[in-house]
Amino acid sequence: MQAFLKGPSSISTKPPAAKERSAAGSSGEGKRLKPVPWVEKYRPKNVDEVAFQDEVVAVLKKSLEGADLPNLLFYGPPGTGKTSTILAAARELFGPELFRQRVLELNASDERGIQVIREKVKAFAQLTASGSRADGEVCPPFKIVILDEADSMTSAAQAALRRTMEKESKTTRFCLICNYISRIIEPLTSRCSKFRFKPLSDKIQQQRLLDVSEKENVKITSEAVSYLVKVSDGDLRKAITYLQSATRLMGGKEITEKTVTEIAGVIPRETIDGLLSACWSGSFEKLETVAKNLINEGYAVAQLISQLHDLVVESEDFSDKQKSIIVEKLAEVDKCLADSADEYLQLISLCALVMQQLTQNT
Repeated sequence: MQAFLKGPSSISTKPPAAKERSAAGSSGEGKRLKPVPWVEKYRPKNVDEVAFQDEVVAVLKKSLEGADLPNLLFYGPPGTGKTSTILAAARELFGPELFRQRVLELNASDERGIQVIREKVKAFAQLTASGSRADGEVCPPFKIVILDEADSMTSAAQAALRRTMEKESKTTRFCLICNYISRIIEPLTSRCSKFRFKPLSDKIQQQRLLDVSEKENVKITSEAVSYLVKVSDGDLRKAITYLQSATRLMGGKEITEKTVTEIAGVIPRETIDGLLSACWSGSFEKLETVAKNLINEGYAVAQLISQLHDLVVESEDFSDKQKSIIVEKLAEVDKCLADSADEYLQLISLCALVMQQLTQNT
């Protein structure tokens, strides 16, 4: 009877083989590393690793030494290290243990209307910062609220933030991050130390891409690296994403300039030359056929406008008057596309004007 009563607690319902498999599976899962996008994997872990933004890094390092920080406003093009810089600074200030408790990050994907500013942000700002770092370093007595893409916040939400920034200055620091400083209301900009993030230089981008390639054992030609820098327009995040996509596409083979062209969605020069040749011909039927083919091949007209602009401005085949007329039309088409106009009709309209300019003097 005693043996029967003890039975359920001592007898395992799993057979030994199943036990071994589950143990092996759990240990294997623990060892297996999760795949991480390279953009996150190589994001700067401390302020010293931030590339090309010397003035910002110098000011932040001084602030970190004194464990004090003003309200900050970072602005500049995408992919220049704005979010990475403040996150790296916050990690250095608070350490990995207190980072989650002391930092509130909201970006454009979060609801950031006037109600959220009045409730969530205000409630977080009013909390008292307490606790010390496990490593014994000095921990500042404040929290950080990071409002990423602050230029997409409504004016009412920005206005609601003013009073909170003033009232909670003892316990909270705010860092606003945006692409366009003109969209931030004046009362907020006057309360913050402003830092402009410059587009990364070609040399810095090339160095970073080569570092990533070396660490990931990626074979890439020097022409492909230069072309990656060119198509990313100073956006290192975009360049690293293209590099990872190209690596997956090639599957261990060497990445060439052609691979980067395919990944980045850049329209090949031969295709653009073909379009301009059709404009030179003066035949609207031929122009219509080339334009249809370009749309059917899946190329974005917005990308064509960007490349055509550079080509027209740098070309010696157009007079200054022709350049001004064509570039003005490019601006009109770009605006229409932003307003959801039909790509084919806009492309035909643009090409018809280019054809008119090219053929009227011949």
